[in-house]
Amino acid sequence: MNVIEASGLCKRYGKDSTMVEALKNVSFGISQGEFVAIVGSSGSGKSTLLHLLGGLDRPSSGTVRIDGEDLYALKEQERAVFRRRKIGFIFQSYNLIPVLNVEENIQLPLLLDHRQPDKAYINDLIETLGLSERRKHLPSELSGGQQQRVAIGRALAYRPAIVLADEPTGNLDSANGREVLELLKLAVRQYHQTVVVISHDMNVAAEADRVLRLQDGRLISDSRGGNGA
Repeated sequence: MNVIEASGLCKRYGKDSTMVEALKNVSFGISQGEFVAIVGSSGSGKSTLLHLLGGLDRPSSGTVRIDGEDLYALKEQERAVFRRRKIGFIFQSYNLIPVLNVEENIQLPLLLDHRQPDKAYINDLIETLGLSERRKHLPSELSGGQQQRVAIGRALAYRPAIVLADEPTGNLDSANGREVLELLKLAVRQYHQTVVVISHDMNVAAEADRVLRLQDGRLISDSRGGNGA
């Protein structure tokens, strides 16, 4: 079974003469353990698609199923809880809480849900991300690359069904960007995660198992990436 199933996704903004169709009848499935890149030029609809997959916005029509659950059949509060438990987000701007240290930021999704963190798993994450010596540091005391590693740890903390990454290398230099890509690939291999990345960076597409290419709101190709079989 696909862990992500998008069917007939359309998203329209405005109406009549001012209506913009951001997505036009987009359908695809993603199986567990895939590393998928969504690429396209600015305005192609890739950010809109990521928001719909993550439950951050409602489609005008069509459905999204995550781990078998119809995302938009859920009530708003139910969807918020589902999102916290089943979907990990990695943003270009990191979105870390400035008054929380590395370990606290990583554990945040669990703490918001009043769940006791699995200390062994969290420790393994922190070590894997190369943050063991920084675990008590605040975000302001970290480099951009280190902050993005914390964001990856936070996304993985709940062992979500999927991880959605929005331009995760966009604010990083090439060396740190490469490191983040390697960590995302490691999450697929080591933690059996399903990772979906949107990016302008063709290096991301070269590392993905699959590449979904959008143009003018339509899915125009679905091909094996540079890392695909």
